[in-house]
Amino acid sequence: MKFILLLLTTTLLSFISKAQIDSTLLKRIPRDTSLQSMNMDAVYNRPFLQVGKLPVSVGGYLEADYQYIGEDGVTEGHTFRVPRVTLFVASSIHRKIKFLSEVEFEEGGREISIEFAALDISLHPLLNLRGGIVMNPIGAFNQNHDGPKWEFIDRPIGMTDMLPSTWSNVGFGLYGKQYIDNWGFGYEVYLTNGFDDSIINNSENRTFLPAAKKNSERFEESNNGQPLLTGKFSFGKRKIGEIGFSYMGGIYNTYEEDGLVLDERRRLNVFAIDFNTTVPSIQTYIVGEWAWVNLDVPQTFTQQFGDKQKGGFVDFVQPILQGQLLGFERATLNIAFRLEYVDWNVGNFRETGGKIGDDLWAFVPAISFRPTAQTVIRLNYRVMQQRDILGNPPAKIGGVQFGVSTYF
Repeated sequence: MKFILLLLTTTLLSFISKAQIDSTLLKRIPRDTSLQSMNMDAVYNRPFLQVGKLPVSVGGYLEADYQYIGEDGVTEGHTFRVPRVTLFVASSIHRKIKFLSEVEFEEGGREISIEFAALDISLHPLLNLRGGIVMNPIGAFNQNHDGPKWEFIDRPIGMTDMLPSTWSNVGFGLYGKQYIDNWGFGYEVYLTNGFDDSIINNSENRTFLPAAKKNSERFEESNNGQPLLTGKFSFGKRKIGEIGFSYMGGIYNTYEEDGLVLDERRRLNVFAIDFNTTVPSIQTYIVGEWAWVNLDVPQTFTQQFGDKQKGGFVDFVQPILQGQLLGFERATLNIAFRLEYVDWNVGNFRETGGKIGDDLWAFVPAISFRPTAQTVIRLNYRVMQQRDILGNPPAKIGGVQFGVSTYF
């Protein structure tokens, strides 16, 4: 709480300074777009505002939307939301020492979470130390989740309701990257606190990794004294794209307390692959991610708690107009669509051999207008079907979503 108050105070002082300082002293920290970047750079690849020669830079983004969604012909009507406002505060302590924090305010400030607050010390391009609250690099979306970067209002279901989105923990790790001609190679490896028994003991009544996000004690101590290992290797070629392979795993349950053995050690393993590419001739941008979850579930649990899960998404974004539009010099009008699939319980019933349900697929066509690269206005239509564990006829979900998202 003290950290949050300090963060807000620093930000407030920065904005007060902006009001008192000549506007010519305000400047956006430029990004060198001629340099190659990878998904691992997403944490710093954001617009920041610097006031004069102050050592602190600030930034953030806002998401606001409207939706009219129905399920099997029943709807809750018209809904307006501000799902999140996120604040960044960064400081360059030394040319080789950087600090960045990311604080997210959800549901009008009812929930406040520190998603990232880490110190980076650069020793060599291939050897950098990071410590603090780090974002586990499983897949690509977990690190590259900022709303203004996407043409879709909802985050991918597989990366929010199967994997925990914006999943971060306290820990330390190493990362590095190297470029050879047009090729780039990067790696990240971290040891952090991790999951707990809530992933199989929760109100969802299924294996549900996002339930662990509610345990704020993971920022103070490990649930079982065993670290969570997260590692990722990525490579890509300039003007073509990038592919990444990642792993996250460790003991998740409290198997011992005060020397008393409560259970055997139960392990969680997550594997993910992500990619992005642009078709040069027509500038079609394609990005996707797929993940597999394997979990040691106690035999005493019913089969509704799956020991295997899989899911992911793929987005296609096609610019149809670019240039001067509606008074904006570098505007873009896109059409896009997203395909999603999640299976929370892969396998068959032991008694009957029939396939276990509890899966979902979705198709989301979209139109987006970007007056600038940092702001997006988006219109989505969501079509979704979800089956229960018994495989009964699926619930049919559909509706319109409209929203805006912008960096500031």
